[in-house]
Amino acid sequence: MDLDNISLDDKFLNDEGLVYLTGSQALVRLGLLQARRDKAEGLDTRGFISGYRGSPLHTLDLELGRMPQILDEHGIKFVPAVNEDLAVTAVKGSQMAGAYGDGLHDGVFGIWYGKNPGLDRSVDAMRHANLAGTSKHGGVLALCGDDHGGRSTDTLAHCEPTFEDMHMPVLYPANLQEVIDFGLLGIAMSRFCGAWVGFKITTENCECSGVVDADINRIEIVEPEFDFPPGGVHSRKLDWWFMGWGQRLTRVKLPAAVAFARANKINRITHTSDNRRYGIVAAGMAWLTLLEAFRSIGISEDMLGDLGISIYKIGMVFPHDLEGYRNFAKGLDEVLVVEEKRQQMEDALREACYDLPEDVRPRIVGRYDENGDLLVDDTGEMSPEIIVNALVKRIASLADQASVSSRMEALSHQRTLMSSLPALGVTRMPFFCSGCPHNRSTRAPQGSRAHGGIGCHGMAGFMDRGVMDFCQMGGEGIPWVGESEFVKTDHIFQSLGEGTYFHSGSLAIRQAVAAKVNITYKIYFNDAVAMTGGQVVDGPISVPILTQQIKAEGVEKILVVTDEPEKYKGVNDLASGVTVHHRMDFPALQDSLKTYPGVSVLIYDQTCATEKRRRRKRGTYPDPARRAFINDRVCEGCGDCGDVSNCLSVLPVQTEFGRKRMIDQSTCNKDFSCVEGFCPSFVNVIGGKVRQGQSLGETPAEFGKLPEPALPKVSPGSTYNVLITGVGGTGVVT
Repeated sequence: MDLDNISLDDKFLNDEGLVYLTGSQALVRLGLLQARRDKAEGLDTRGFISGYRGSPLHTLDLELGRMPQILDEHGIKFVPAVNEDLAVTAVKGSQMAGAYGDGLHDGVFGIWYGKNPGLDRSVDAMRHANLAGTSKHGGVLALCGDDHGGRSTDTLAHCEPTFEDMHMPVLYPANLQEVIDFGLLGIAMSRFCGAWVGFKITTENCECSGVVDADINRIEIVEPEFDFPPGGVHSRKLDWWFMGWGQRLTRVKLPAAVAFARANKINRITHTSDNRRYGIVAAGMAWLTLLEAFRSIGISEDMLGDLGISIYKIGMVFPHDLEGYRNFAKGLDEVLVVEEKRQQMEDALREACYDLPEDVRPRIVGRYDENGDLLVDDTGEMSPEIIVNALVKRIASLADQASVSSRMEALSHQRTLMSSLPALGVTRMPFFCSGCPHNRSTRAPQGSRAHGGIGCHGMAGFMDRGVMDFCQMGGEGIPWVGESEFVKTDHIFQSLGEGTYFHSGSLAIRQAVAAKVNITYKIYFNDAVAMTGGQVVDGPISVPILTQQIKAEGVEKILVVTDEPEKYKGVNDLASGVTVHHRMDFPALQDSLKTYPGVSVLIYDQTCATEKRRRRKRGTYPDPARRAFINDRVCEGCGDCGDVSNCLSVLPVQTEFGRKRMIDQSTCNKDFSCVEGFCPSFVNVIGGKVRQGQSLGETPAEFGKLPEPALPKVSPGSTYNVLITGVGGTGVVT
């Protein structure tokens, strides 16, 4: 087997053949491909990408940060923003490049990214940006990471209603190939109609990998004939609301988007029949899940036509192509609409079919059936089982084959059996990493109340440490402004990460000072946006800068707690009056702040444990020549070391003398909080190194020339599955 001359950059740079990439890499390739296509068409364009690192689309920001040279060669500028709405505003500015007669290029295409809560925060900025529009050779995609199951957000999020409310076209790709194809179509649509284009990215497409066609000419984009008004629809200087930008958006731009989608078959019938009886409408991942549901009940794609079933795949969820809906539904007995959350397509289909004559107007069911009973569940994520449940009820009369009927009966019996099983008595909850500073910093004094927020520290709410509530990012502590005058409690603690402080939390502190409430902000300076990948905070921030800013906001009482107080010797740029303490003094300091009148701030300075581990592997962070062990012959198994440290590396171990404790050296991040327990059994090994495995030396001769692998025989349209085991959470996925 001869090796090809390949590079890891081929997934981004190849313009033919097949490439293997992840969902995040597909989004990076999309931008690079747009730049190369523009160049091939003789356009001198540039690209601009911005978003907030703490609201990432999986690892998109990390991927972009790894390839500055490639981005530069393609004329793409990646500028992470302090928060999501400022990123929107920056992308809005990219569409004005050249509007004042000083442009250096033909246009700039823009890409904004963020998770759904970031979209919620950015509505005002994005609404204005969409009204202002895009440039003729620019165009904007707003990439929104949706989390239907609430895996990585605290809301069961979906973006389509928000984009519709802002009158933005919304594209919904079903797989990695469509992420690239629809992305190119989306930028072209944005250029054509002058509106920003929303782009729905689900967890399944972000956190996956696959093979895509790399052909740069794979997508042939068609610009339809459309009657644009004088002056066009693109961004312009001195464009105000009273100049008709709202009317231009709703009466020209959105109809132009429909015309573009129709010309490029973004909505299309994927399965049809000579004897059309039953119709199904689905978009994006729901369409793929629908096909999987059919396979699970033994109905192949060939059998769909025999059963009279037609499927309409929606690629543009909004604006609604009512004519397309009407043409698909006309003459069918019934249409089932399968959509994950809001009934947008179902309502549009009803509107489209309202005026059809009764003899060709179908019955329409979706979230509920004709009797008002729940048919397609909208809580959590869409699954084949949910769709199978609907199909069993709606098409049983069509699928009269014995094999299909028996399969449906078996699945129905299986669901009944599963629903009768008792729920598990335990739930695996998220927890702090070994050595995490939050193991100590999130504790509230006995009898005190604390509030959490967005960030790793929010997990303290699952633990018995006084954290009672949480709020959205940027509102930390402000619920207390509305509550404090009406309760007996006279003081609370509020957790706040330094990344969130830089994002928006500084305004919350300003509000608390203005309201003159009694509150202590505990700002966790962990030196990373730890919860979303360990990124740096995008801007100048340090403990001295924090103290100066907070002091300027009117906070008089500021304390710094750290595991390394010696590093502040000689530091002379802390705000006046700020004192530095060892983390051992943390409990006493909190007790003293409980009675302090007004707003106080305690900055807990200790680097994120996982970031320490990463940096030590790279040789960029000190690695103490010390390891802690427990002598199990001395240990009495009291568990005080675990209580003090709250550390996952303190494990129980069964010995001939009973249950004792041990330190898992493979996960220990050398925080050494466990040693602070009341225990004589600890042993410190100084200067020792973990024993390393030995290599085989030279490669054995029989490994020199490998044979061609025997590939499994996979027929077209089928799959070959391999089960890979791993630890959940941070195992196979990462």
